[in-house]
Amino acid sequence: MAQGKTKGLQTKAPGGNARHAQRAASGTKKGKRVIPPKKTVLVKQAQLHKNLSAKINRSIEQQMVTAASAGKLTIMKNASDPSSSK
Repeated sequence: MAQGKTKGLQTKAPGGNARHAQRAASGTKKGKRVIPPKKTVLVKQAQLHKNLSAKINRSIEQQMVTAASAGKLTIMKNASDPSSSK
C-alpha cells in the first residue's frame, strides 16, 4: 500500500457547493407551477377554463384593434371625452 499523500488526487471539500445542495433539497423551482389534474371532472374543468380564458383574451385583443383602427393611436386617452383637454 502507498503511504502518505498520493499525487494528483484531490479530495472533495467538506463544505461542498452549499447553494447547489440547498436548491436540490428544495424540490421545486421558483415561480408558479401548475400540476395537471388527474380526475376527469377536473380535467374537463381545466380545459373549459383554458378555452374561456383564450376566448376572453381574443375578444379583448379584437376590441383593442378595432379601437386603435378607429382613430389616432393614443395609449392613455379617454375615448368617451375627446374634446376636453388639460
